[in-house]
Amino acid sequence: MKKKLIVLLLVVALVGLLAVSVVGCKEKDEFKIGLICLHDENSTYDKNFIDALKATQAKYGLTDEQVLIVTGVPEGDACYQEAAKLADAGCDIIFADSFGHEDYMIQAAEEYPDVQFCHATGTKAHTEDLPNYANAFANIYEGRYLAGVAAGMKLNEMIADEEITTAEAKMGYIGAYTYAEVISGYTSFYLGAKSVCPTVTMDVTFTGSWYDETAERNSAIDLIENRDCVLISQHADSWGAPNACEERDIPNVSYNGSTESACPDTFIISSRIDWSPYYEYVIEQVQAGNPVAHDWVGTLENGGVKLTDLGATAPAEGTAAKIADEKAKLIAGTTKVFDTATFTVAGETLTTYMADVNSDAAFTPDTEAIADGYFQESVFRSAPYFDLSIDGITRLNAMF
Repeated sequence: MKKKLIVLLLVVALVGLLAVSVVGCKEKDEFKIGLICLHDENSTYDKNFIDALKATQAKYGLTDEQVLIVTGVPEGDACYQEAAKLADAGCDIIFADSFGHEDYMIQAAEEYPDVQFCHATGTKAHTEDLPNYANAFANIYEGRYLAGVAAGMKLNEMIADEEITTAEAKMGYIGAYTYAEVISGYTSFYLGAKSVCPTVTMDVTFTGSWYDETAERNSAIDLIENRDCVLISQHADSWGAPNACEERDIPNVSYNGSTESACPDTFIISSRIDWSPYYEYVIEQVQAGNPVAHDWVGTLENGGVKLTDLGATAPAEGTAAKIADEKAKLIAGTTKVFDTATFTVAGETLTTYMADVNSDAAFTPDTEAIADGYFQESVFRSAPYFDLSIDGITRLNAMF
């Protein structure tokens, strides 16, 4: 009996190995990856994805024929068409980088069950529950918080140098859309600044586009010249705002990469998502024949959240040390970006808030997001769902 059991276990183990071999990917020289981008490398956002994929390509020794990048794909049926083309071209994994690509990636995933589809910033993977469709994002709010700390340090320096008063510590922020992703980002940036400069306020304006250099530039000029903002940041993808700041000698915190080459006198720092860890995770899961998690979150610890080097001229003295200290606290969990003790909404400290996590057309709140004294951002899914309007921040318009 014992011998039969051993034989049975060996057979089961062999079948398991064979299953992994069958489900796993092709030989290395046949393996293909596709990437669908909303814009191209002129957009800091898309460039971030492209640069990370090229780095991953080099790490795994893949040829240009094995890494297919499609740029300028609108948020519509064109995304499905490109996804289908990439699948038909033999791609084992297909990534897409823009929020509005999601429904079309899901459509392609349903029609190509043997291809792994991965979508950044999406919200539906955990409810669609397709075995070959996944979402990914990062705790970029922690990177933005640290960038906000650098901004707050600069404001304090300007106050100490009597360039502004404490009441004039006002920042401006250019956002693309009034989505949770943008709201979460600018709120965390503001809270980082407020943690070191308690009198700071911030005006936010929205352009209605992820990439519109003219609108972003004009928004920055308006915030500086008509709204009395003394420091500018943004969640939009061109160099319009940083260039406007450089021309007017206004400190700037950029996003998705350094703008120091064009803005040497005003660039402070930038936060960004590094997609390399996610690409590597998905490749290794698919290679091994293992499922890809419906939601993956990049962090300061796993390398998904990064800060650029500080600018050479604009940052306040002591900024590097302060950021290092605050980063350690975030990693240790002793600082929570959305600690409800650090902000109010209409003068009240929140003890409860129902967030729209399981997305639907009506944006129905469905999940209690506050626990243990802080808003649990990117816990129930990877994409942000923080959409509160906190005191100290003024929205000048809205764009959906």
